[in-house]
Amino acid sequence: MASPYDAIILGAGAAGLMCAAVAGQRGRSVLLVDHADAAGKKILISGGGRCNFTNLHTAPDRYVSANPHFAKSALGRYTASDFIALVERHRIAWHEKTLGQLFCDGSARQIVAMLLDECDAGRVDVALSAPFGEVGHDGAAFTVALPDRVVRAPRLVIATGGPSIPKLGATGAAYDLARRFGLKVVEPRPALVPLTLGGDEALFRTLSGVAADVVASAGKARFREAALFTHRGLSGPAILQVSSYWRPREPIGIDFVPDADRDWLLTAKRMQPRATLRRALAATLPDRLAEALAERLDLSVELGNVPDRRLDEAGRRLSDWRFTPNGSEGFAKAEVTVGGISTADLSSQTLEARRVPGLHAIGEAVDVTGWLGGYNFQWAWASGWAAAQAL
Repeated sequence: MASPYDAIILGAGAAGLMCAAVAGQRGRSVLLVDHADAAGKKILISGGGRCNFTNLHTAPDRYVSANPHFAKSALGRYTASDFIALVERHRIAWHEKTLGQLFCDGSARQIVAMLLDECDAGRVDVALSAPFGEVGHDGAAFTVALPDRVVRAPRLVIATGGPSIPKLGATGAAYDLARRFGLKVVEPRPALVPLTLGGDEALFRTLSGVAADVVASAGKARFREAALFTHRGLSGPAILQVSSYWRPREPIGIDFVPDADRDWLLTAKRMQPRATLRRALAATLPDRLAEALAERLDLSVELGNVPDRRLDEAGRRLSDWRFTPNGSEGFAKAEVTVGGISTADLSSQTLEARRVPGLHAIGEAVDVTGWLGGYNFQWAWASGWAAAQAL
């Protein structure tokens, strides 16, 4: 039976929409399928509803993957500037926040509307509220069972994302499909997610709502941004960033005094011998946090009465305070997923499975995870565009 479609794309999120629009405008007949009743649901909640749609500083070294080179090809061929040009062509006003993060002046709905308009321009068929069933290959084409029909196409694109934010309907369907066709899956785990504290460190939960500018680290990864204490543990941009690198039972480090030199407490002792550690810390940290840190270090007396050795130890601990999270808030609160369909089984140029001609995987479904701040959307746009060139 002949297929009316050149390609079927499963998943109408950021990557799927982009891939469908570009392929359609290249003259391909495309069916875009999603079980949800609306396209781009993750886009709509991103950036506080304003969609942090890309980052000016996008580069391959800002992505986590078992193969750190895999993302280079797609990111190099479809850049942040390319997506900005698309946004401006649709007359969507935008602004830059910190660290190269770009947001809509208005609503994230503008980005979804733009992508759907692009799909319309490519005459893409969009099937929403259409959960797919059995997916197979009949020797000539891929087959997908939909509620009302079975569709066929010589090319199939997995764009169903990862399991983060399940309340939006996210599932691990991409991994099931990958395994169905013999592709490996790198262990998925929550990323850009708050970390939880237990045991003795649970005392820091009393600081819930307190934030500070810090340098957070996990392994070799270091990020200077805000950290936020919560009633469950640690959050804020700096913590979300290191969560992508953190592994269970490993510690993370926080430098509470990133602008201080190594001997700052000894200098404070000479300059202000009657000051306390709490007072010295309160010059740059919130009072409640300064008090908690001084109490944990058991230094409540005036600096002039503290031996230099103890001040040196305190200074070193404040610049690399170790927390050992007892877990994270899981996929329910994770913005994205680390891991996914192994890049070893995909072409970096076309995102096509090496051993399954016609099968592609893009976006969050793949083992490529960006930093916080628009990097994951740029991977969605770039990987969707790259796959579309091969459809």
